[in-house]
Amino acid sequence: MRTSPNVIITGTPGVGKTVHCEQLAHDTGLRHLSINQIAKDRDCFETYDDELETWIVDEDKLLDAIEDEMLQGGLLVDWHACDLFPKSWIDLVVVLRCPSTSILYDRLSSRGYKQAKLQENLDAEIFGVLSDEAYEAFDEEIVVELTSEKDDDVENNCARISAWMDSWESNQRGNTD
Repeated sequence: MRTSPNVIITGTPGVGKTVHCEQLAHDTGLRHLSINQIAKDRDCFETYDDELETWIVDEDKLLDAIEDEMLQGGLLVDWHACDLFPKSWIDLVVVLRCPSTSILYDRLSSRGYKQAKLQENLDAEIFGVLSDEAYEAFDEEIVVELTSEKDDDVENNCARISAWMDSWESNQRGNTD
C-alpha cells in the first residue's frame, strides 16, 4: 500500500499545471512528474501532428514507462489529460480551470501557439472537456475543480491540496493501525 498519494494536476494548456506542481513539490516533498518530459525522455511518441504542431503520445508505452513509479506513490502528475491512468494509481484529480478566456488566450499566445492550436485549447476550456473526462474516468469524490487565474489562486489551491494530502496520509496511517 502506498504511503504517499498520487495526485493528477490536469487542465487545458496554460491553466498553471506546472506552476502548481512545482509549488506543491516544494511544499509537500512529493515528486513532480511532468508527463510531457517523461514522454520526451523515454520516447513515448507515436507521431507528430503538423497542424497542431505537437507530438502524439503512445499511451500504452507511456503507462509502461511510469508504472513502477506510480505504484510507489508520492507523485504529482502534470498533464493535460487524466483519463488514461488506471483508477488504482490515482488518489486525487485536480482539474485547474481558467474561466477567463482572455487570460488563457494571452497565456497561450505568449507561448507562440498558432491559431489552430490556440483555438482548440480555448474551446476545450470553454466546454469543460477535461473536467468531463475527469468525472467520467474517476469517482466523483476524488475529482476537484479549482480556478487558476490569479497568483493568489496558486497559493490558495496549493494550500487546499496540501491539506487534502495531510488528511489522506493521516487516513492511511489510521488504516494500518
